[in-house]
Amino acid sequence: MSLQFVKAGTSDALTLTGISKRSFDSDVLTGGSQPGGPPGYLSVSFHTKMARQGHLYKLTDERLIVGGAILFLKHDGLNIGRIFVAPEHFRKGYGIFMMQEAENMFPEVKEFTLDTPVWNVRTNAFYSRLGYREIKRDKEFVFYSKCNERGR
Repeated sequence: MSLQFVKAGTSDALTLTGISKRSFDSDVLTGGSQPGGPPGYLSVSFHTKMARQGHLYKLTDERLIVGGAILFLKHDGLNIGRIFVAPEHFRKGYGIFMMQEAENMFPEVKEFTLDTPVWNVRTNAFYSRLGYREIKRDKEFVFYSKCNERGR
């Protein structure tokens, strides 16, 4: 595997939107009541805007885009807005790779944060396995945090 996790350009927005839609719509298989995802998950203009603002990332394997992420760097924190992998590439380690790369790309960051729906058993287990700890929850979301030992 020749994996690269890099900033995406506006020319990647259409491909990443398709992957985002298929990835989030597949959550009906893990507890979702209907196909759907976070705001903008199926919008090319949203992904284009995120690319223009420097928040959109892509994961390529042998130059084929297999996943993406939206990351928000704020002062000494990084919010992982979302990560997504094409369903045909689930369970190949791509999600773990993206999370590790996102953490490694920003050594100055003190804390990584993210949230995921309460009902999504798959993502809640995934983030817990990666060392994220639940800091709060409401009726819809579980909020996670992870300290960066290198950013202290």
